[in-house]
Amino acid sequence: MGKVDGGRVPAAPGPLASFVRFVLCGGGVGLLASAAVPTVAEVMPWTMANALITVVSTLLCTELHALITFGTGRPAGWRRHLQSAGSATASYAVTTAAVLILHAVQPTAGGLLEQAVYLGAAGLAGIGRFLVLRLFVFADGRTGTTEPEANSRMPWGSHPAPALPHPHADRGRERAGRPVPA
Repeated sequence: MGKVDGGRVPAAPGPLASFVRFVLCGGGVGLLASAAVPTVAEVMPWTMANALITVVSTLLCTELHALITFGTGRPAGWRRHLQSAGSATASYAVTTAAVLILHAVQPTAGGLLEQAVYLGAAGLAGIGRFLVLRLFVFADGRTGTTEPEANSRMPWGSHPAPALPHPHADRGRERAGRPVPA
């Protein structure tokens, strides 16, 4: 999304449009992740494989959600990645618990049942994640436009530097015979 009006980006999409975009971006990455977890779990414990894939897919999804789902017009930045990691941690806990409970109840569960349980848990966790991202991580006040976040890619904060006047800004007023304020 391009910037307009002196650095502002167009207003964020409404809740329904955001949810559809969230499902497409997050769901697409989630489906790839659900296929990757069992593959990676062949060389490491399932919980470790799920954690690794969750981290990678969260980084990718946070960028997609910043640019596409919530229409910020800029990359996510450190702050949003850290905030998003909290909701991803909760999603990881939900999906891991669901599969571990399945294995406790049905130790010989096949891959198809494991995938169904995983995807069901991921779907429920995804709804919660959407709400957290929309209401807290990418909220930005929602006043019609989204202000660019100064230094958002810097881990030490997002405070803009103070504006300094241009050194020659008052030359025209001096020549016109008007006093220049000190």
